[in-house]
Amino acid sequence: MNQPADTEFLSGRLLIAMPGIGDPRFERSVVFLCAHDEEHAIGLAINRPLDGLTLESLFEKIGVDRPIRRVADEAVLMGGPVERERGFVLHTDDYLCDGVSMPVKDGLALTTTKDVLQALTGEAAPRRAFLALGYAGWGPGQLEREVRESAWLVCDADETLLFGDDHDHKWAQALEKLGISPAMLSVEGGRA
Repeated sequence: MNQPADTEFLSGRLLIAMPGIGDPRFERSVVFLCAHDEEHAIGLAINRPLDGLTLESLFEKIGVDRPIRRVADEAVLMGGPVERERGFVLHTDDYLCDGVSMPVKDGLALTTTKDVLQALTGEAAPRRAFLALGYAGWGPGQLEREVRESAWLVCDADETLLFGDDHDHKWAQALEKLGISPAMLSVEGGRA
């Protein structure tokens, strides 16, 4: 059986939740797809900061005891509803932990070990990064079906959207990348 071309998969791209997606966990979400193939898709919501949880407060809770400088007040994101106690750091690939960091696409990598948390506090820190708790996951064919059913729009990712701290406006900014105003979208679909 022939493998589908890589271009059919959406790794490294953004999913933008359509109004009326039908799942309150994803209303107005923007999800970066870290992995997508014929077996599964895994993504991190990039616009869902957890109320009152900063990197500094999380690091204190889990025992990262190095001084936190430039990232102390950065928000921790709710990456998705799966494994919400597990941390995922999406970062630029100027930091890689051998055998642990997973290259994603276009200069980005994903690391899930405490090593990257230690790196975030020091000189070896990646140029850009965010920490998310949990992830969004889809089984075989599930994401493709949701995209066909217009639950999600797809757009290219960029560092401003991925790593920016204007979480309240990322959904609208992602739509604008596609030339769509949020006011143009309706919860109800039409029929021709």
